[in-house]
Amino acid sequence: MPFSSLGFAPSVLPALQRALKEQGFAAPSEVQTAAIPAILQGRDVLGSAQTGSGKTAAYALPLLQQIVLAQPSRVRRTQTLVIVPTRELAVQVGNAINNFAKYLPHRVKVAVVFGGVSINPQMMHLRGGADIVVATPGRLLDLIGSNALGIAQVSTLVLDEADRLLDLGFGEELGRILALLPRQRQNLFFSATFPPDIEVLASSMLHEPLRIEVLPEPETAPDITQRAIQVDTTRRTQLLRHLIATQKWSRVLVFAATQHASEIIAVKLRTAGITAEPFHGALSQGKRTQVLMDFKASRLQVVVATDVAARGIDIVQLPVVVNYDLPRSAVDYTHRIGRTGRAGESGLAVSLVTAPMMAHWKLIEKRQQLSVQLEQVEGFEPTEAVTEQAELPASPSNGGIKGLRPSKKDKLRAAAARAS
Repeated sequence: MPFSSLGFAPSVLPALQRALKEQGFAAPSEVQTAAIPAILQGRDVLGSAQTGSGKTAAYALPLLQQIVLAQPSRVRRTQTLVIVPTRELAVQVGNAINNFAKYLPHRVKVAVVFGGVSINPQMMHLRGGADIVVATPGRLLDLIGSNALGIAQVSTLVLDEADRLLDLGFGEELGRILALLPRQRQNLFFSATFPPDIEVLASSMLHEPLRIEVLPEPETAPDITQRAIQVDTTRRTQLLRHLIATQKWSRVLVFAATQHASEIIAVKLRTAGITAEPFHGALSQGKRTQVLMDFKASRLQVVVATDVAARGIDIVQLPVVVNYDLPRSAVDYTHRIGRTGRAGESGLAVSLVTAPMMAHWKLIEKRQQLSVQLEQVEGFEPTEAVTEQAELPASPSNGGIKGLRPSKKDKLRAAAARAS
């Protein structure tokens, strides 16, 4: 099925087709085929599809048409608000929208705003308004509070990687944003997964949405070899260095549980003569951009990241991912290892399993329906005793006393109620 059969207006279609051809889009993907006609009709959409399935184009193309066909006004107003969880994804989405809008009959102004950099250039860019704003929640609220941006006339709200917005603790900010939006609007939720918290929010906000679920075909599933290696907690870094050297890994993305851990691991690797840098949310945007550029160009052998890097970053031909710390959830495990084995390439995902985390590893295996044989590496045989249960450390954002504070679902219901 060609893009021309999805319902685009004749006045807009040639420009979009030219941009799509330039970007290498030969035909619409499954999620695009399902979502684009519904969005053009003004329907709410709840879309679940894996990373790389074309979700951005699925909502960007019809929204660009809506903006072009709208009656022009002297004052440019923000018609579309796209909320994303990370700076990297904001830049990626903004670039994609600009590329799709390249040949449209009149200019569509896209503003990409995120924290970690000076707010002043973003405020300057917003002078005169913007048709589409792509934003992370915190910086969006900063700009609204500074009267640099208004969202009272937004006609379409997009939550991209909606589940990640809540995973990263943006629930409260999201509630404040929803309260500022007009009640009558089109809502588009796109994500790789839809856990219960997102289902609650979606059921409160979306009106008779089209639900799209695109599952990866077995024959196109990523070719990722998964390994699990038992090791004592205190010897993980030594084992990591050993594996990098003996397995001759050219580039490795290592996942750590905390920002502090990523810094320490990177320092220890550099001390051993391995080019390594941390990657986490506390770094400046310039530093994060530089780390990714160096990693993609193979000037860095190892990047030690927190889960901020699990989505929205596409590293071509990344051969190895290592779970230095196990992820908090089985869903995060999928997103982590999905950084390798992309675009038809094979990949390797290695999890370092310590005795205190053995029960959690078994839970990940169960929920992901995996059966990965536990290995031991000569010279690194574990001596720690396996405990019956393992509890992950409580998230700093989960403060308060259980039973005396509103649950996440309560907060989401309250936010949706205020916005409705």
